[in-house]
Amino acid sequence: MSFLPLPRSLRPARFDGWSLAISLVALVMMVPVLIIALSLFTQPSTSWGHLASTVLPEYIANSLMLMLGVGLGVVGLGVTTAWLVSSCQFPGRAWFQWLLLLPLAAPTYILAYLYTDTLEYFGPVQTLLRGVFGWQRASDYWFPNLRSLGGAMLLFSLTLYPYVYLLARVAFLEQSTATLEASRSLGCGPWRSFWSVALPLARPAIATGTALALMETLNDFGTVAYFSVPTFTTGIYRTWFGLGDRPGAVQLAAVLLLFIAALVWLEQRSRRQTRYYQGQGAALAHCPYRLRGWRGGVAWAICAGPVGLGLVLPVLLLLAMTLANADASLNGNFLVLSRNSLILASLSALVALGLALVLAYGLRLRPSPRLQLQVQAANLGYAVPGSVIAVGTLIPLGRLDNAIDGWLRQTLGVSSGLLLSGTVVALILAYLVRFLAVAFGAIDSGLAQIKPSLDDAARSLGQSPGQTLTQVHIPLLRGSLLTALLMVFVDVMKELPATLIIRPFNFDTLAVRVYQYASDERLVEAAAPALAILLVGLGPVIWLSRQITREERP
Repeated sequence: MSFLPLPRSLRPARFDGWSLAISLVALVMMVPVLIIALSLFTQPSTSWGHLASTVLPEYIANSLMLMLGVGLGVVGLGVTTAWLVSSCQFPGRAWFQWLLLLPLAAPTYILAYLYTDTLEYFGPVQTLLRGVFGWQRASDYWFPNLRSLGGAMLLFSLTLYPYVYLLARVAFLEQSTATLEASRSLGCGPWRSFWSVALPLARPAIATGTALALMETLNDFGTVAYFSVPTFTTGIYRTWFGLGDRPGAVQLAAVLLLFIAALVWLEQRSRRQTRYYQGQGAALAHCPYRLRGWRGGVAWAICAGPVGLGLVLPVLLLLAMTLANADASLNGNFLVLSRNSLILASLSALVALGLALVLAYGLRLRPSPRLQLQVQAANLGYAVPGSVIAVGTLIPLGRLDNAIDGWLRQTLGVSSGLLLSGTVVALILAYLVRFLAVAFGAIDSGLAQIKPSLDDAARSLGQSPGQTLTQVHIPLLRGSLLTALLMVFVDVMKELPATLIIRPFNFDTLAVRVYQYASDERLVEAAAPALAILLVGLGPVIWLSRQITREERP
């Protein structure tokens, strides 16, 4: 009796080197998250009752309000600009297609420092207004306070809307021309077609982009700390370092983890309960709506506003501040900070690239449900704020350091000190947990475009899986590998919460020093480090946005 072979995806995973490597990577990447999750079932700290009755309600309320405001902001900016550049013809549209992605390179906390310095009472804007209108004191006029919850919502929206813009634009471009033409034949104008047809069809993509933006919002520390908006990230840092209550910080991190889990669940539930199907018609190959006259001017202004406020103006302000105070900004300390940041970003990006390649290629070789679940677990850290990962990383490494030190004291009579938790090893591990999913996504999408027949041909010629990877796949994955490397490098360069908590003594980065300078109101010295972070992130984002635009052209 003969049986048909099982499909490749349903075959049980064989225990080999690739499966073992995936399991080990997934285990290491999951430890920090598991440590925090399990703390929900442990005994709370002695001060947890005080924290829960005093500051926890404020943390929850501010976080919810911040999520609501940022969600509305990124959806409004992202969807509007995506619809304009994908479905309308107006002056500058070809440039805005990729320019609208660039504010993603600007960390929100840098914009917070810049705009606060520019718009404060003694800043150039209010000084000019008082001179023009003859006002003498603050009570003579009203001016909005940027250092507030509303100001944080605005700045987050300016830097995070590209998540929604990119996914919504792809969704609009993929919509069938026949669908929109049918709505127009039924008497629907441009706006009615947008609200009744295009927007509902793009809802899953918009929900995904909004969820990503909200995760980044909950991860932020620099902006909310500078604006004195109490949230979970500021609470974790203050409880850990200010109160010296590590169990209390772990409990706060666990509550924040519940927030993230609820956000991911709501996003997935929204997509699962709603199904949208496209016809087989051709995707939009042209812009059906031509905007002339004042309508074209309005469309141009809508697209230029986020780019100007989220990128162009901050770059010009930082550049002018840096050049005007070059002696205070471009000094030996700046070079040391740049070296530290480049070392951390380069090492983290290279290690993340290697681990992501192991996960993606190992899953390609052994696509079993068990390994797929392990890969998903390894990539879960991207949805977890950096402050939570920092706490979850320090706890096991600290225990391991104590165990090694205790054993050495008993056996050799010497102390090892902090071998892991007090070094850059802990920092790089936290970066890997946080950003491994970024590298994996780029490599996995690249591998998906390589036909399996190439693997079969290489194996028929006697090549091992490792030889097939090095001789066949890696040459074909050059673009994806470079993308993964650049994305992780940029993310590490501007990462603040985990770096602020884990960094070794007297080992600061550009992001940490910008935060410290800004907190001390020393914006002049913060200008050069902030400009360096922004420019480093700008190059890869420009390259990626141009690549995306080029690939979308028919």
